[in-house]
Amino acid sequence: MTLSIHETLFRPGPPAASRARRPMVFADGPRVERHQVPGAGALAVQIRPGDRVEVTNSEGGQRAEVLAAHPDGRLDAGLLGWQDDVSADGLRALLAGADPSLRLLRLRLERLGIALDGARAIGLFGATSRPGEAASFAARGEGWLIVAAPGGRMDAEQQDTATPLGVTITRAAVQARAGFALPEPLADPILDLRVKSATAGAYVVRAGEYIQILDVDGRQCTDFQCFDARKVDRGIFNPLDVTTTRSLMGHAYPMPGLHAKYFDQDMTPLVEVVQDTCGRHDAFAMACTAKYYDDIGYPGHANCSDNFNHALAPYGIAPRAGWMAANFFFNTGIDAHGVMVADEPWSRPGDYVLLRAMTDLVCVSSACPDDTTAANGWHLTDIHVRSYAATETFRRASAWRATLDAEPIMTRETGFHQDFAAMTRDFIEYKGFWLPNSFPGCDPVESYWAAREGVVAMDLSALRKFEVTGPDSEALMNWVLTRDVTKLGHGQVVYSAMCYPHGGMIDDGTLFRLGPQNFRWIGGSDEGGVWMREEAARLGLNVLVRSSTDQMHNLAVQGPKSRELLTQIIWTPPHQPAVTELEWFRFTVARIGGAQGVPVVVSRTGYTGELGYEIFCHPRDGATVFKAVWEAGQPLGIRPMGLAGLDLCRIEAGLVFAGYDFSDQTDPFEAGIGFTVPLKSKTADFVGREALQRRKDHPSRKFVGLEIEGQDPVSHGDCLRIGRAQVGEICSAMRSPRTGQLIALARVDVAHAEPGTAIEVGQLDGQIKRIAARVVPFPYYDPKKERPRS
Repeated sequence: MTLSIHETLFRPGPPAASRARRPMVFADGPRVERHQVPGAGALAVQIRPGDRVEVTNSEGGQRAEVLAAHPDGRLDAGLLGWQDDVSADGLRALLAGADPSLRLLRLRLERLGIALDGARAIGLFGATSRPGEAASFAARGEGWLIVAAPGGRMDAEQQDTATPLGVTITRAAVQARAGFALPEPLADPILDLRVKSATAGAYVVRAGEYIQILDVDGRQCTDFQCFDARKVDRGIFNPLDVTTTRSLMGHAYPMPGLHAKYFDQDMTPLVEVVQDTCGRHDAFAMACTAKYYDDIGYPGHANCSDNFNHALAPYGIAPRAGWMAANFFFNTGIDAHGVMVADEPWSRPGDYVLLRAMTDLVCVSSACPDDTTAANGWHLTDIHVRSYAATETFRRASAWRATLDAEPIMTRETGFHQDFAAMTRDFIEYKGFWLPNSFPGCDPVESYWAAREGVVAMDLSALRKFEVTGPDSEALMNWVLTRDVTKLGHGQVVYSAMCYPHGGMIDDGTLFRLGPQNFRWIGGSDEGGVWMREEAARLGLNVLVRSSTDQMHNLAVQGPKSRELLTQIIWTPPHQPAVTELEWFRFTVARIGGAQGVPVVVSRTGYTGELGYEIFCHPRDGATVFKAVWEAGQPLGIRPMGLAGLDLCRIEAGLVFAGYDFSDQTDPFEAGIGFTVPLKSKTADFVGREALQRRKDHPSRKFVGLEIEGQDPVSHGDCLRIGRAQVGEICSAMRSPRTGQLIALARVDVAHAEPGTAIEVGQLDGQIKRIAARVVPFPYYDPKKERPRS
């Protein structure tokens, strides 16, 4: 029997809901709040009768102190149905310290009248607590919950790092709207303005004052516009102009750092971006207009431009059919075909942009009314605006989230920041840290030559460190790394890849062995630590993987004279190797300033292709370490090196960089580090082994060197072509100061990977302009690694 088209397409039952995977903060529902207490940090949050609280030991091995206080400030663990059983010494020590991240908590506790002198707390967890271990409470009344993750200076040998605690509150009653409370003000606010959904509000701020624009419930766009108030007084109404801004900044949208300002069409700076917890906004489109909704079939729909007109009318500013604006939290981009695309905002509840007025301003902010697209996550909510006095001080910072569900970490300064800041203002945000990029008194080429012929110092503190301890530590590391960890001796370091089961790389890094079951993994990403914990939990291994990035900052001292420098300042006990005895890829536990000096770990490792060392210390000791290195280096001509100079050294030495030379779509062979995968000699199984064997046996792409003719610059992502076909792409490129030759690291199809193969670098799409090149072996510099081994 022949079925009709209708019958063949018939699907019984009701439709299924669209359920995209979302971060937990959006997926948990309006009754659930999630907070994170950073290691050596604390938080306070309001609780109400019937609320359920769960405190989780996120990474294991972290003790917790939990306190509860009545609205009048009286401490009482009975609010949580528990008894206080320990002194709150850990919390008191944290608040007595100089950590600026605890400043707001101190102010909040003072305002609430919560005194901690002699206070006791509920003690939870300890050094043997497992990852994910949790304790639950039920609130018996209204008040405040205080949770601390105490921790002091980590001992590099004991590996006693402080790690985060998770706090989940399931509310007994759903609060108004989506239920997210506004975060605590950054200081005492001057203005506290709620911009209700689908409306706009105008306000005035003075030169130097700060404007905080908050997304109350997450995924809500807000258009921002402002005018120089002095020009407005003269009848000149020049609004913030995003085209002028993009042209002057050379950037899609301003963000903290070098690209921070918005201008009007006269190129007058109006505001600068000081902090940004979202990191994705729009600088292409206008605020939504009546015409936009008319044209898509929604005549008369509320729109931001008309709302702007209404809010700005009292200031004598004439209405416009459409307003240019900074569209904060609006998730847009331009695709490869030049088409503007948009999707749900990235912003979470409480995300904000902090601006600083560069002149007296008339401002207007909207809560976008678009319910016809995903622009506001299909749920219209409010925007909140606060302003703060010009006398306040806020550090430049943007948010870094280690994983999809992680709480944002604002850009922080390393232990060496102030010393480098005395030499340069050119810092770039790198994975949550401000790192020096270049120096006006020592440009990248000069620092390159200093590394090749003398000695340099550079800040590499953003490298991620993880303390891996416990009976199954070796088993875990041998499973997640491609290298044979069982052959690693105490005091040795090994460079390895870390891969997913399909063979794609998670990270590369170095593994330090501190003892029989004590390791320290130093890599480039937080994902490596997450993956190690996931694999340990899946296999039921008895091991802790705890982050120590904020406990160990590292100053790299590189160059032929680095050994001479460190010999003058490093003291080692008799059972540890001295600097002169330290072999390549070994480390020593030492001190600076004699037997009672600052504790450090010194490794003979680096990222320049030269003889070099890295000094690891607690950030509180950063200034002492830097001073010792810098003073000892003066007779040797020490120079500072930033990321721009480091890039020249590492590319020439053939050292790969995540995001440029490898990703989770490339395996170690395709990244030029196949030597880290000993498929024949490593007898134990490891993650990705089967896939890596298959990829090695049947390669499709190869990592190669390129020499480019002429001096036309080429860059990461440029296509490589033979004839009309694209056969690869450039990963990293530079002009070698040593030879004057343009060189690159590239990935090409194996059919065209032989040295001597002629190839062309395509600019843009590679159809209009091409530059001749040829495949060559790499590294270009010291291919046998004789210099770092020297």
